[in-house]
Amino acid sequence: MASRSTRILEAAARVIARRGVRGLRVEELAAEAGVSTALIYYHFKDRTGVLRQTLEFINDRAERYTTDRDPSDPPLSPREELEESLLLELQDTVEVRENSAAWGELRASAVFDEVLREDLARATGVWVQEVAALLGQVEPTAPAPSLAAAAERLTALLEGLSMRWLSGGTRIDHARDLLRGAIDAELAGLRDS
Repeated sequence: MASRSTRILEAAARVIARRGVRGLRVEELAAEAGVSTALIYYHFKDRTGVLRQTLEFINDRAERYTTDRDPSDPPLSPREELEESLLLELQDTVEVRENSAAWGELRASAVFDEVLREDLARATGVWVQEVAALLGQVEPTAPAPSLAAAAERLTALLEGLSMRWLSGGTRIDHARDLLRGAIDAELAGLRDS
């Protein structure tokens, strides 16, 4: 059974994905999580605390579903690991849809919220570094600035493709094909750098 704070964060991700950050009301969150509003304030102090912890929660959840593998599966090549970690962000599952929608809503709200903007910038920076490290495993002789730039382009593209898929602007299989093509292009560019 999930802890109360985890249940609250799961509920917050659902509410944010469904109604946006501006639509997140502590009373509605409490009802969604099946807890009292006092418990939310006890665990998170205020609405900003809920938002910050929800951002961390969806990052941790994304890390889990993009990196967890069955130990009995054969190891992936660096190229396969890179592709899998990015493509797993485009899965048609409730968890990935919810995470992606909540991430997009938090990103949009960060335009007006400096604290959230700083947290998102930090989280995005970590993601870019992780992808740059994977790119570096595929192309170990590529210069670090080139790896970082390629990772930034790939993560930005992935965010955009995710939003287009979630909003019905493109099919998931097409979004995945576009991302594969971008990975190929970035790796070719790194080989030439």
